[in-house]
Amino acid sequence: MVISKKILTNMEYRSSHCLCLKLFTFVLFWCCLASLSLASIHSHRHSRHDELDKHPLSKINIYKTTLALRNSVSIKVSPLILGFKGEDKAWVTMDLVNPDPSEDDWVAVFSPAKFNSSTCTPENDEIESPYLCTSPIKYKYANFSNSKYSKTGKNSLKFELINQRADFSFALFSGGLSNPKLVAVSNFISFANPKAPVYPRLAHGKLWNEMTVTWTSGYSIDEAVPFVEWGLKGETHMRSPAGTLTIEQSSLCGAPARTVGWHDPGFTHTSFLTNLWPNTVYSYRMGHILSNGSYIWSKTYSFKSSPYPGQDSLQRVIIFGDLGKGERDGSNEYSNKDPGALNTTDQLIKDLPNYDIVFHIGDIAYADGYIADWDQFTSQVEPIASTVPYMVASGNHERVWPDSGSFYTGTDSGGECGVIAETLYYVPAENRAKFWYSTDYGMFHFCVADSEHDWRQGTEQYKFIEHCLASVDRRKQPWLIFAAHRPLGYSSNNYFGEEGSFDEPMGRDDLQKLWQKYRVDIAFYGHVHNYERTCPIYQNTCVNSEESHYSGTMNGTIHVVAGGAGHHLGSFFKEIPDWSLYRDYDFGFVKLTAFNRSSLLFEYKKSRDGKVYDSFTINREYKDILACVHDSCGPTTLAS
Repeated sequence: MVISKKILTNMEYRSSHCLCLKLFTFVLFWCCLASLSLASIHSHRHSRHDELDKHPLSKINIYKTTLALRNSVSIKVSPLILGFKGEDKAWVTMDLVNPDPSEDDWVAVFSPAKFNSSTCTPENDEIESPYLCTSPIKYKYANFSNSKYSKTGKNSLKFELINQRADFSFALFSGGLSNPKLVAVSNFISFANPKAPVYPRLAHGKLWNEMTVTWTSGYSIDEAVPFVEWGLKGETHMRSPAGTLTIEQSSLCGAPARTVGWHDPGFTHTSFLTNLWPNTVYSYRMGHILSNGSYIWSKTYSFKSSPYPGQDSLQRVIIFGDLGKGERDGSNEYSNKDPGALNTTDQLIKDLPNYDIVFHIGDIAYADGYIADWDQFTSQVEPIASTVPYMVASGNHERVWPDSGSFYTGTDSGGECGVIAETLYYVPAENRAKFWYSTDYGMFHFCVADSEHDWRQGTEQYKFIEHCLASVDRRKQPWLIFAAHRPLGYSSNNYFGEEGSFDEPMGRDDLQKLWQKYRVDIAFYGHVHNYERTCPIYQNTCVNSEESHYSGTMNGTIHVVAGGAGHHLGSFFKEIPDWSLYRDYDFGFVKLTAFNRSSLLFEYKKSRDGKVYDSFTINREYKDILACVHDSCGPTTLAS
């Protein structure tokens, strides 16, 4: 059989073309797989829990608890009733007498007070329920503040408790945290009204003249009707209704949130205070009308409403990430996990009259599936969040969980998978399960991204980010701020340096053209537990040689990592990139002060003393924002 040369050539071409196509498809498949895996690999790398990262309560092997009750041991706690005058926190004293003490004895606080096996359910029919299946809300070693305990068997410990909608009991364990043996249980104590409305959290609504008040209580809508009573000082106050949400254990994604870390979060109420006058002080209090017609009231608080968008007045903003919670009574080992949390909180409380709004950009409470921590965190920041809008962003410790729709894999949220943060905190997002939103404060326009969802070009979030950046009128709101939890811009932290990219994998690939096109002034990030500021930068290159004062046209965006609010600090890469102007291995936060539409002050303050350690100013006119820089203006024409 003779095959023509032309046919053979065509067959060879088709075969060759098919082979090339298969090879291309194979390479493309593996490239895509590698790209998709980057987020997984990077997340796992960031999720390597060393001793400092481990939640203190996770060190308790609670399922191994055995009974070793001794009548000779005495634990007494006083006072029996807390919060007689409406207080939502109180100090208690626990007196311990143990004739057979040891160095590894420890004392746990449980809430609810009854914590035995009656609350446990077997995982399946073949496994017997453990004696104990609920983690305590906090603990101390029995020799805390008294090294003689192991000889005398006597100690008196102080604990600070907050109202968490249930009673409390204290238990003594021997055997350390890894092999706990229950030795004795104390008397029960409780708050006078454990269901009382507590821990208000202010946030902007979707309109500039709207403030939301979110709080926690033990009252379901079947028991009481929630509302906020509010108004101007000296005038008749009005009432606004509140919606109510709650969280079921089954709505969480995994352990410990669904197991030993579960703690009933009560009910979350949110009320919308509308038609506010700009820059006006309002007082408010949360209330519940019981079925018998009586009222339950919170304390009275106050806030100042936001200025009209574009209003020219003094406006001050606080920004930080990665705060976490501390324990003022020394419980657990939070001094190792979140050592700067209380210093930062206290410094911000002290400075409350000198700022107007807070942005906490992810890794909020570091509860990591131990739900009681959320109450303790909202109590910790209550003086701040009840007075100024407390705007939050989603971080890996709120959201990340396998097969939950998170862009990253990993288990950083401890099974919370965003449910707790999205319920406890209001943000003006179209969908609170997708934690991206925009908000205004006078001359500032903020675009807050959710780094735990895909932000790359073509995604829903990318479209939001571009719309948010494009929609601002820079003549009225000249200060354009981008914020996200993970460094989608620039960071010379150690693990980014080792990877050679100095950013989150795929972080700035698509976003930097938006920052440049829309002339973003400053981009803020957390996640990395330190402070770093770059020069005005575009595509890895400094576009301005100034370091402390910028005037005229800004050719790039300044990127700031402000993730050193409280969690244990992260080290820097040994080599300093050319674009890194200031790095600090310490706890702190950032303050922005807009004096008018042409003058902005940036300050980095340390938490330990509130003093300024890095700063710069921006001075410019509207024409400087309009001026074209590289990749910021479209094509023009000479047509007339």
